[in-house]
Amino acid sequence: MTQKPLTYADAGVSIAAGNALVKAIGPLAKSTARPGADAEIGGFGGIFDLKAAGFDDPLLVAANDGVGTKLKLAIELGRHDGVGIDLVAMCANDLIVQGAEPLFFLDYYATGKLDKDVAATVVASIAEGCRIAGCALIGGETAEMPGMYADGDYDLAGFCVGAVERSKLLTGSRVAPGDVILGLASSGVHSNGFSLVRRIIAERKWDIFADELGERLLTPTRIYVQALLPIIDRIHGLAHITGGGLLDNIPRVLPDSCHAIVNVDSWSLPPIFALLQNGGEIAAAEMARTFNCGIGMAAIVAASNVEAVEQRLREAGETLHRIGHIESGKRGCTVHGPAGSWGSDENWTASHHA
Repeated sequence: MTQKPLTYADAGVSIAAGNALVKAIGPLAKSTARPGADAEIGGFGGIFDLKAAGFDDPLLVAANDGVGTKLKLAIELGRHDGVGIDLVAMCANDLIVQGAEPLFFLDYYATGKLDKDVAATVVASIAEGCRIAGCALIGGETAEMPGMYADGDYDLAGFCVGAVERSKLLTGSRVAPGDVILGLASSGVHSNGFSLVRRIIAERKWDIFADELGERLLTPTRIYVQALLPIIDRIHGLAHITGGGLLDNIPRVLPDSCHAIVNVDSWSLPPIFALLQNGGEIAAAEMARTFNCGIGMAAIVAASNVEAVEQRLREAGETLHRIGHIESGKRGCTVHGPAGSWGSDENWTASHHA
């Protein structure tokens, strides 16, 4: 008996589907073109021209990240039109904190069986994130791997490269006692803590389709790049508030002799976080270390510059709170807890270890 010759398609991988996806997403990538990149895709590697982008003595800054288990929620809800913005945000926000302008982005999309419509929707949202951040989508990789993922599942990774003039690199070295900490409001849970979010949903048997709960949790991560770039020279330090919350992220941009004091009475805990805290009976200190709790970016500014920076950020559409200040002391952060919706009146402190 003659065995039928096997093909890649017999193993569950469709080259034709992959080629069709590349063709479909070409215009999406093209829409993200910017000086230095035409955002054409299809070659073996993306090209970026730093000179055309206007840099004289640039340092390159790179970041990569994913969306995490927020993807599971998106897959369960069948909503894939925001996760790409999350992907870009998690990388681009990590570049701006060093003063770097995001220049180009590449994505990695992996799945068991390629669904062209789902993949195209995801890439469309990545392109939207790139437009918001001002970077070009110059390439990526789509991997169809039968047996690696359950039906309908996929995973995302993103890679972003930015540049900053050597003289403008933001290191936090200018942070000094007396500086004010401004909190830029988050759009929601962003893309951190979703393993805990999903645990709460499962234990409390919450219906993610009811009361738009799932929609609120899937609100894309806010991208702060365009608001911060024009005033980066007025800022002493920036901290992207991701995993580890305020407690662990602010100390990362402080000199050894500076300690951050944050007062959570200075802003209201957004309803989605109050819902999660109550649902999981989460201690206030755990909230402060797991979630952004309404503050997606912290900007450290000289007291003499605060009002000017606040005005520029508000004009750019940001919602701001003066959440704390810098004192002399061991490198770290102390959060003063309120006697309100967060729980008992207490302080939580974290020190940074380089």
